[in-house]
Amino acid sequence: MTAATATAAESPPKKVGGARPLRLVVGLVGAIVVAWAAGNVFLALAYYPEWFFDNRLLMAVVGMIAGVGGAALLFYCVNVFIEGMPQRLSEGVIPYIFVLPSFALLGLVLVYPTLQTINYSFANQDSTAYVGFDNYVAIFGSSEFWLSITNNALWLIVVPALTVVVGLVVALFADRLSAQGEKVAKAFIFLPMAISFVAASTIWAIQIYDADSEIGLLNAIVTGLGGEAQNWLRLDTLRLNSFLMMVILIWMQAGFAMILLSGGIKAVPEETLEAARIDGANEVQVFFQVIIPQIKGTMITVFITVTILVLKVFDIIYVLLNGQASSNVIANLFFQELFTFQRAGNASAIVVVLLILVTPILIYQVRHYRKEAAR
Repeated sequence: MTAATATAAESPPKKVGGARPLRLVVGLVGAIVVAWAAGNVFLALAYYPEWFFDNRLLMAVVGMIAGVGGAALLFYCVNVFIEGMPQRLSEGVIPYIFVLPSFALLGLVLVYPTLQTINYSFANQDSTAYVGFDNYVAIFGSSEFWLSITNNALWLIVVPALTVVVGLVVALFADRLSAQGEKVAKAFIFLPMAISFVAASTIWAIQIYDADSEIGLLNAIVTGLGGEAQNWLRLDTLRLNSFLMMVILIWMQAGFAMILLSGGIKAVPEETLEAARIDGANEVQVFFQVIIPQIKGTMITVFITVTILVLKVFDIIYVLLNGQASSNVIANLFFQELFTFQRAGNASAIVVVLLILVTPILIYQVRHYRKEAAR
């Protein structure tokens, strides 16, 4: 065999018109088959659990294998398909093709349910016939709905602002400790973030707000000072019970705020701080006129994140009072309408209202991130 023949034998198959038709076909067919098979596995898990002996552990394992393995095979087939394209075309479509499955998944789990919820909000309570705006008329005419809106507004006014303030104060004090002390303090403050909302609510209900003066810390303090024990979570005067529940959320989110704000404070150039001190500024002036403007973007990020969380707050209210004693909020009202009263139409209308309330905040958040990225 001559050198030319050997070289020709070792070289890869030439493209026809810059493309490899076999790879195109194999990749496309493979991707379709994998997507079809994985989709059917998940449908079987959802609608035919008896096929898996009603064993949840087995179903979880099958779902994990189908999800992870299916994703790996899908991307492999997509890669084969891309390799079969002409080089100039493949370079242009690679980013879009690999991002497309993610967008498709987001559309499946986010966009489609949102559109369906909007659709159901115009249907009757069992979603069998359209009733126009009757559900919206019903919820807007409900005193419980307006009570929930008022409580949510109160949570929005108090929780994000206090979370930022508490996180900022803790970050300032922690940054003044020794390196080891700072680590310990920050770990201790951040620890509540590792607790679920349900667990945190239970802890506070038993250890702090319990009506028994021998168990609840708050009543122990009050009775120790000569007062009478109270069932604090049932006191709706001036929305006291709502404020007590807000404390739990602030306690849980203060660590998150502290971490971000501490990072922002550490990013302020030391030269800027020294220049302000040389110009005669005291520590209070340095804080308000130098540090705060430098970390304003981080503060806004924390504020927006907590605001979105507050609009969706549910677990704390559900665990402690389930909306009783004038403590209801929109998310808990939705839960009651859907699962307690079996009114899917009203529940869907409430979700649409919540979506409308959240959307402007999300738009502002995206614009804020773009401005920060452009700097």
